[in-house]
Amino acid sequence: MRWSGRIRLIALAFTFAVAACSPTLDSRGFVANEDALASLEPGQNSRTDVSQALGTPSTQGTFGNDTWYYMSERTETVAFLRPKVIERKIIAITFDQADLIEDIFIYTEADGQPVKLVSRVTPTAGNEFTLIQQIFGNLGRFNN
Repeated sequence: MRWSGRIRLIALAFTFAVAACSPTLDSRGFVANEDALASLEPGQNSRTDVSQALGTPSTQGTFGNDTWYYMSERTETVAFLRPKVIERKIIAITFDQADLIEDIFIYTEADGQPVKLVSRVTPTAGNEFTLIQQIFGNLGRFNN
């Protein structure tokens, strides 16, 4: 009888351990309604139609509001590991001067390009002092 209870306890602990390692799916940002997106056509629908069909954009273009961006991302997290991106999508809708849709672009993670960071340092004028020089450099400079 004792072994039966221990085996059940071990089996229960094993079940919880396996359940804790199951992946967790997480969606962030705009989840596109494919039917609403398919109903939008360049030259036919206005900015108001887009707002009614898709809602408020995630962000707008930096230089004017001629482009609306709808961004979304799906990730999978297993236990305590770093989340892994399953899908990333950006829908960009551009408008013309008459506030009609000019074009619709759909970007995925495959369209992304790595950005090289520049590690140069901007030189500044003046002297570089050590900590000791900064501390003792001010001695005698105070006027009472």
